[in-house]
Amino acid sequence: MTPRSVSDPDPDVPAAPLDWRAAFSSAEGRWLALGAVLAAAALLGLGAASHWWPQRTLAMAAMSGLNLIIGRAAGMAYGYASGLGHGLVIACNVVVETVQVLLVYPLFVLGCRQWLLPRWLAAPLARVRAQALRSHASVRRFGVAGLFVFVFMPFWMTGPVVGSFIGYLIGLRTRTTLAVVLSGTYAAIAAYALFLEEVDSWASAYGRYAALTAQVALALLALLVQRWRGPDRPLR
Repeated sequence: MTPRSVSDPDPDVPAAPLDWRAAFSSAEGRWLALGAVLAAAALLGLGAASHWWPQRTLAMAAMSGLNLIIGRAAGMAYGYASGLGHGLVIACNVVVETVQVLLVYPLFVLGCRQWLLPRWLAAPLARVRAQALRSHASVRRFGVAGLFVFVFMPFWMTGPVVGSFIGYLIGLRTRTTLAVVLSGTYAAIAAYALFLEEVDSWASAYGRYAALTAQVALALLALLVQRWRGPDRPLR
């Protein structure tokens, strides 16, 4: 595997504006289109379901939001605390993380190819790219297996989005990157589901949202430690 160039763009070379027609004709653009279609279908499905199951739909929406903002563990803990079963918790998180990868990864690749992304997209992508750069060297030594483990293991700032960026940086093809990242993600979701259901049953003695509160506290602690250590000193 030959690692791709990961140097920052030359400031003297202007980036090309993003031609969406040309972008969607590329392989990454087609994956981006698929992610957009899945996102739209999921939102329409939630909107339709809210007519018949308003409380359950609200819980699914909140679980999805917590997954995106705090992380998978917090979202799934909330799902179980809200009374959602295995099937809904797993399916909802599979959709959320699949859409997340299919939307963000193609935009990252387009940005690496000197396409000029909107500022509101470029800034957050640059932050996640910096984390991927700090981790890709260790993952590259183990190739596909290393990427799968990186996505699967519940360490701070690991996961499908950073993992997909690393897949690109170490030279994997788009299909290979997405296959490894999404399979690792689905395996992790299944493992989390088994673990968190047991934790929620045990923690419910201390309160309905005890497991969720613990997950949020751990996420905040990890964020504080990361800030204290500085951006160039990863936890792992």
